[in-house]
Amino acid sequence: MKKWVIVVLCILAVIVILGAVIAIRTMTFSSKQLPVGDKVTYNIDKNQAAQRLSDSIKFKTVFNEDISKVDYEPFAKMQEYLKKSYPLVYSNLEVKVINGYGLLYIWKGSDPQKKPILLLAHQDVVPATDEGWTYPPFSGTIADGYIWGRGTLDDKCTLLGMLEAMEYLIKEGFQPTRSIYLASGFDEEITGMQGAGKIAQYFKEQGQDFEMITDEGEVIISGAIPGVSVPVALIGIAEKGYLNLELSAESEGGHSSMPPRQTAVGIVAAAIDKLEKNPFPGNLAGPASWMFDYLGPEMTPLYKTIFANMWLLGPVIESQLASSPPTDATLRTTTAPTMMQGSQRENVLPSRASAVINFRLMPGDTIEKVMQRVIKVIDDPRVKVSQYGQGATEASPISGTDTWAFKTFNQTIRDVFPEALVTPALVNSASDASRYVGLSPNILRFLPQRFTSEELSMLHGVNERISVDNYGEMIDFYIQLIKNYCQ
Repeated sequence: MKKWVIVVLCILAVIVILGAVIAIRTMTFSSKQLPVGDKVTYNIDKNQAAQRLSDSIKFKTVFNEDISKVDYEPFAKMQEYLKKSYPLVYSNLEVKVINGYGLLYIWKGSDPQKKPILLLAHQDVVPATDEGWTYPPFSGTIADGYIWGRGTLDDKCTLLGMLEAMEYLIKEGFQPTRSIYLASGFDEEITGMQGAGKIAQYFKEQGQDFEMITDEGEVIISGAIPGVSVPVALIGIAEKGYLNLELSAESEGGHSSMPPRQTAVGIVAAAIDKLEKNPFPGNLAGPASWMFDYLGPEMTPLYKTIFANMWLLGPVIESQLASSPPTDATLRTTTAPTMMQGSQRENVLPSRASAVINFRLMPGDTIEKVMQRVIKVIDDPRVKVSQYGQGATEASPISGTDTWAFKTFNQTIRDVFPEALVTPALVNSASDASRYVGLSPNILRFLPQRFTSEELSMLHGVNERISVDNYGEMIDFYIQLIKNYCQ
């Protein structure tokens, strides 16, 4: 037999074997979705609940970066409002105030042998002006089927939704087997150090840990994932770390008519250019790959085949994910120059220039590793690299998915949102949950809020709002969560 025939036959054999492997892996790529029944709903008055959330929006609970300039009166007034609005919670639960304005509610369970669960939410919101808003951001207007204003999504809706759930359950005579803690900080949008940080410190001093901790993080998204036609509920099982680094350089100041070859601004700009041209390496592993393990079997045939064979097509998938900023962020530690400072006048050379770079750290990358890599990539002794500001956090540990805590959380989502697929995911942004690392192996970041990909811009953006119906679902979710964990 001629050699070329043997080569062709070998190639054909490889193709046949490869095709068989691909086909077998696709056919055995089985669903990880838990079974569902009828949608769980509770007999709550969602219009009255919406009105209470609306009223809470009117308290302008903005925490200033300069602590000396914080106006605490709105926080105090909102807490008075909560006490009046949820009388059963305040008369049946132990309520503590931590560090002035941090709230801690303790609902004692009947079985002290069971570890408690911890629910997290924060009272503060980001600033807003009236510009561009359909209704003023602190009006709490209810119109067109929505509640409008700062905090309707981030994050007063969660705090009040949890309180609504507790008020309902107490009224129904529910007694939890395990204790339930609800902790609410007041400076999450800045660093979380004064609110969640102090509450977490209190728990550590008390030797208190938890079966499960849940906080904001991921949501229910529609129309954002190719190959999936139904809503997807993402449970954040890990959270990126947070770090700001300042790059600074010094040079002789003087008049701009006689500049040196490279000014202090130019030195810093060149350093930024090197960082942007040399991003951190991507890694399609951990929560990113687990997400496709959960969603892949539910996708259209082409996408199912692709994700069933990541061993072969991993580089292609990674390349596609890297082409879009939202998905690229799931692959790597991100580098984002955000602030620059030089001269105060256009015709004066600065003696010092600086820039701030914000990094969101992937699990596995540490603050120390990031600093070392930045120094190496810049490779310029004229550039000083130092941490900027407070609130730096390491990337969180990854919570497991093969645990009772995760499966119970997963089942709760399926109970209340039976049409949604559930998957673990990586949270790119920071939350108060980072302050509670070490208090539970199961920290799950999820809000039962519905979004399209276009609507995500409402978070911290103009016209933040939540539908009255979705807010009702949030309350149903927290009722069911408490019952599933605490019956």
